[in-house]
Amino acid sequence: MKISKAAAASARRLFGLCQTDGRLEEAKLRTVISRLIEAKPRDYRAILVAIQRLTRLEIERRQVTVESAVALDSATQQRVVAGLAQQYGADLVISYQTTPALIGGLRIRVGNDVFDGSVKGRLDRLAEAF
Repeated sequence: MKISKAAAASARRLFGLCQTDGRLEEAKLRTVISRLIEAKPRDYRAILVAIQRLTRLEIERRQVTVESAVALDSATQQRVVAGLAQQYGADLVISYQTTPALIGGLRIRVGNDVFDGSVKGRLDRLAEAF
């Protein structure tokens, strides 16, 4: 569905109203969507599609995947969580994976950001340099 500039701007404005201190509040989002459906302004379906896309992107931005070559102990997991919470906020959804191909170190993916401190990543970057 092609979304007009006006509908996209309205969706961004409404989505901004659903946030407090940069965090999405589900109750506000539900209220905005229900009032939008009740009022049915011009091009409201496109606005709903745009709000859905913005919500999906916000949820994906809060997803964290921590990959390591071996299983992490709880102390290491707590240090990783503390560092990520300091940089990205406390409401992250963190999943841990064991990937033996990394050889050592960690690869952390937060939304679209990737922090690769693995041995495999360093070897790959070294191979690309030659």
